Amino acid sequence: MFLLGIDIGSSSVKVALVNAETGLCQASAFYPKQEAPIISQKTGWAEQDPEQWWNYLKEALAEALVLSEINKNDITAIGISYQMHGLVLVDKKQRVLRPSIIWCDSRAVPYGQKAFTQIRDERCLAHLLNSPGNFTAAKLAWVKENEPDLYARIDKIMLPGDYIAMRLTGEICSTVSGLSEGIFWDFKNNCISEDVLHAFGFEKDKLPTIQPTFGDQGSVSAQAARELGLSKGTLVSYRAGDQPNNALSLNVFNPGEVAATAGTSGVVYGISDEVKFDTRSRINSFAHVNHTSSTTRIGVMLCINGTGILNSWMRKNVLPEMSYQAINELAATAPIGSGGVSVLPFGNGAERVLENKEIGCHINGVNFNVHGREHLARAAQEGIVFTFRYGMDIMQQVGITTNVIRAGKANMFLSPVFRQTLANVTGAVIELYDTDGAVGAAKGAGMGAGIYKNEKEAFASLKRLAIVEPNIKEVKSTREAYDLWLSRLNKLL
Repeated sequence: MFLLGIDIGSSSVKVALVNAETGLCQASAFYPKQEAPIISQKTGWAEQDPEQWWNYLKEALAEALVLSEINKNDITAIGISYQMHGLVLVDKKQRVLRPSIIWCDSRAVPYGQKAFTQIRDERCLAHLLNSPGNFTAAKLAWVKENEPDLYARIDKIMLPGDYIAMRLTGEICSTVSGLSEGIFWDFKNNCISEDVLHAFGFEKDKLPTIQPTFGDQGSVSAQAARELGLSKGTLVSYRAGDQPNNALSLNVFNPGEVAATAGTSGVVYGISDEVKFDTRSRINSFAHVNHTSSTTRIGVMLCINGTGILNSWMRKNVLPEMSYQAINELAATAPIGSGGVSVLPFGNGAERVLENKEIGCHINGVNFNVHGREHLARAAQEGIVFTFRYGMDIMQQVGITTNVIRAGKANMFLSPVFRQTLANVTGAVIELYDTDGAVGAAKGAGMGAGIYKNEKEAFASLKRLAIVEPNIKEVKSTREAYDLWLSRLNKLL
């Protein structure tokens, strides 16, 4: 018996086939092998074609099925993880009407701010836990005003994971966690927000029906089975945004537990049992995967747009002949603090942690007679870490303390400089695990299908690979480098 996990990222689509009995990954694959393109017709815009996600899924799944050598009939349930906050629009025939406006697109900020004022700041935060900001609802408002003919043709709006579930099952639905990340959910009244619908002038019937995060979300249609090489009727039993799902994959379900990821974007995600929010919406609060009307589980999320994408930019434009491993090794040859070079990694759209300002990336302190590529490589990684620290200080103000951070040993956490700097500057112990979003989605599917009784059973096989503790000898110099970085950021702001 096997479980299929699908992770729809902005860089690639990854799948994992997990043995339900052992909890171990039998095979995994991703596609495309180079980073997926992002359409950016104007500064601050970011779009992707949902049809491409489906094509990437077909390629990745075909490879994983060959590698695993398992029978498609042995796949019992499917779970989906997806890039959060995106907007997908379909007509009554389930045809996509325009490219998806994805998470790092910043065009909708003024629309979110207008609604925030109209609803009134205090009421908005008390009911929605966030400003509409640049989230899915605000993106839809942009479409409504700028593409009115297209808006009139919309039958349903969806998040990226809802779209993949629709392609799998032919059914359109979402979850409370998903609607909350789109800023459509009223936490006080436990329903779709009438305030948001009224402020933006949206019709309620454009929103999907609601299904539980864990449970029956439809079954694979005959058409999808033919396209993907799956069995018709296979249950889709779990769905969550990539950051709640990352927390799930690290067995982070309860208050006091914190997860982190550092892919294209970077996230620190802590769990609270209280409905809390940042009054300036620099960090955001959403329904976690196990949140219910009777059991409060709020995921408090710090998101940094410019994370792995900065490392990727450095590789393409500064160190084009080097692998990521080689860049990590090069960064380690530079001193802590990169000889006074600081990088402010804000070149991937408006940053929530900076109150939706779009200030761009800045490289400071370069001396042509002193600094080389190693200083730039290290300063980029330190700059990302320092942004984590900047946001974690804000998280602490709403009660999220980060003494221990769990992360998958992947992406930026593969860099010794990155993870040691994070431990040094925050004082947190970093625990690294052998897991990823696709494996987490597969185990979520197992929970939703009733194969696992609870999270303890689902994650019994989760393997910790390493622990990184603050290096006492390096803490002082690391924090001095952070202070310099922070002074440069404050001066710019």
